[in-house]
Amino acid sequence: MTEHETILLEVERALKPFLREPRAVTPDSQIMGDLGLDSLAVMDFIMVLEERFEIVIPIDRIAEVRTVGDLVAAIEEIRGQTAASTTAP
Repeated sequence: MTEHETILLEVERALKPFLREPRAVTPDSQIMGDLGLDSLAVMDFIMVLEERFEIVIPIDRIAEVRTVGDLVAAIEEIRGQTAASTTAP
């Protein structure tokens, strides 16, 4: 399983408690539109992901996230930056 697939799976798992009814989740699913999360639920969901991945997602980056795929890409990017900063001399 690739890192991308692993992150997507973890995002889907973390998302399930926030869904009002069972829905198919794909990378193209819009978090607020298709999945029905309101802004408060989105922030709670983001906090769960930050804990799970041990990262901080900046608020301006959150504002750019519309779909599950956007969120996975943001997590990948932040994890990459974190890894790079911990290995830099």
